[in-house]
Amino acid sequence: MYTKKEVKTSPFSDQKPGTSGLRKPVTTFQKPHYLENFIQAIFDTMGSGMKGKQLVVGGDGRYYNKRAIQIIIKMAAANGVSLLKVGKGGLLSTPATSHVIRKYGLSGGIILSASHNPGGPQGDFGVKFNIENGGPAPEKVTSRIFKRSLEIDRYFIAQGPDVDLKKAGVETRVLDTVIEVIDPVSDYAHLMENLFDFEEIRRLFASGFTMLYDALHAVTGIYAREIFVNRLGAPEESLRNCTPLPDFGGGHPDPNLKYAAELVQEMFSDNAPDFGAASDGDGDRNMILGRKFFVTPSDSLAIISSNHACAPGYNKGLAGVARSMPTSCAVDHVARDMKIPCFETPTGWKFFGNLLDADMITLCGEESFGTGSDHIREKDGIWAVLFWLNILAVKRQSVSEINRNHWLRYGRNYYTRHDFEEVDRDGATRLMKHLEGQLANLSGREINGRKVQVADNFCYHDPVDGSQSCNQGIRIIFEEGSRIVFRLSGTGTKGATIRIYIEGYTRDKGRMNEDTQSFLSPLIQLSRKLSKIKEFTGRQEPSVIT
Repeated sequence: MYTKKEVKTSPFSDQKPGTSGLRKPVTTFQKPHYLENFIQAIFDTMGSGMKGKQLVVGGDGRYYNKRAIQIIIKMAAANGVSLLKVGKGGLLSTPATSHVIRKYGLSGGIILSASHNPGGPQGDFGVKFNIENGGPAPEKVTSRIFKRSLEIDRYFIAQGPDVDLKKAGVETRVLDTVIEVIDPVSDYAHLMENLFDFEEIRRLFASGFTMLYDALHAVTGIYAREIFVNRLGAPEESLRNCTPLPDFGGGHPDPNLKYAAELVQEMFSDNAPDFGAASDGDGDRNMILGRKFFVTPSDSLAIISSNHACAPGYNKGLAGVARSMPTSCAVDHVARDMKIPCFETPTGWKFFGNLLDADMITLCGEESFGTGSDHIREKDGIWAVLFWLNILAVKRQSVSEINRNHWLRYGRNYYTRHDFEEVDRDGATRLMKHLEGQLANLSGREINGRKVQVADNFCYHDPVDGSQSCNQGIRIIFEEGSRIVFRLSGTGTKGATIRIYIEGYTRDKGRMNEDTQSFLSPLIQLSRKLSKIKEFTGRQEPSVIT
């Protein structure tokens, strides 16, 4: 039925993985041999051949997901993979993929997603390789994959019919490879039941507590229905946009105040439910809302950390916490109070992997709406929602009360991120070089009544393996705790994205409830002046403010 074929090919020069794998427009991946070259490069760098290897593959259901999975199935078989687990219908969230790798001791996994990027025929597609610990491949691995992609001259693929992925529990043999179709939700849902007090959360919903969860027509819709409705008793009307669609319903699957506008509008209405949440395309990001209240991702990490004992899976204490460098310092205050380590890493979840594997941290998070723990090696949107539900079930306070009580105890880190998307790449590069050239003059200088304590391009020294990752973003840190950070993002596919992070800290109890943009206005203006963003990009206003 199936035959193995060797296909001659030529390298593409643009297959260098970014922060979260290889992301390109769908039309790029549809080029002859493009996807196949990259998949073969992954297989060729996996060590002593693929014979005997066991892998998992799944995706967020975006356009081209179904076709790509069939190609990967046939390539895995032709390369000698012994077992390939595939999510039913080709669906498997990024957190669930990480769990499957860890639970079954697999050699790794391939995730088909461009995360929060738009989908559809004119949208984006992506391929990410996760290693045996369940986490994203580290830079040393992605560098080998890229090097191989530049020299590849052939790939192997099985010739034969597509594999039916409609029913879980079914096994098919392609050449000598067993293709096992798995339920994308069951293993993950069982893990969540072991971490959180589902009975307590069921009592919360039974008391009349109301929730609104928006899956943005992405993969978490199938997880939300099984966990929130079927297992926790939330009414079906708690769900919005929970049918995964190849184009995400024409929306942008990014859970922030701009792209989850429908949810935000309902949560800030007079008839808002008690709690609101959303996740992104592949299910690893989250947004948390209360009635007329937005919880910043930085505050969410800090609040989860300070209330960790509410969840059974974490009530024995935390080994430590970690945040990405651009993320606000809110969790730092919690860590100092708890007398546990707090690590500052570069952006990219892979940097948390070493700390998690070494049992040096339990919780970690990024300002880009990602929160997670040692239960897997990816950030996890549904997990974060469940943690908040567990806290709310135990404390029986509103989201805003929990947040404001946290500020009164630890102080408030006012925080915002201004994204300038799809700007000219050359202009963005020149802007960053301009900033780097100013660093020596900024250190120790007083600017607008604020004294600069640190001015550098962040360099991370990994405490586990001793590796260094430099040029991770320009930091300007003031003595009173305020910060401005500038970075070029590695997740876009068009032009360049400049991210500017602005943070101000206060313990003044009379200043805990001000508008964030107003409180930070002097620092926002200073960021424009220091970067000369209008001169370099022609843009004065950001595309997105979070």
